Amino acid sequence: MEIAGCFAFWAWLRLDKSPLWLIPGMVALALFAYLLTLVDSPLAGRAYAAYGGIYIAAALIWGWVAEGQRPDSWDVTGAAICLVGMAVILFGHRGGAA
Repeated sequence: MEIAGCFAFWAWLRLDKSPLWLIPGMVALALFAYLLTLVDSPLAGRAYAAYGGIYIAAALIWGWVAEGQRPDSWDVTGAAICLVGMAVILFGHRGGAA
């Protein structure tokens, strides 16, 4: 949702799209903010870590689907590293202290 919302604003400013693009852009950004509050995590930092990993992968997928820029092996490797790191932060066993 954040990527779609930001892309709508970018398209309006940089691609000379209609100002009507701002409407779905604002809706997407508001939905993004709402959905982020639904992440069940004891610490906000961990929720943002999860968001960060997903954001990177989604940005590459968006670039492929919306802009025709197919991710190369470095893109895929980098996104995989980020998703693994996100999973370690979010799901790692914690003995007592956070």
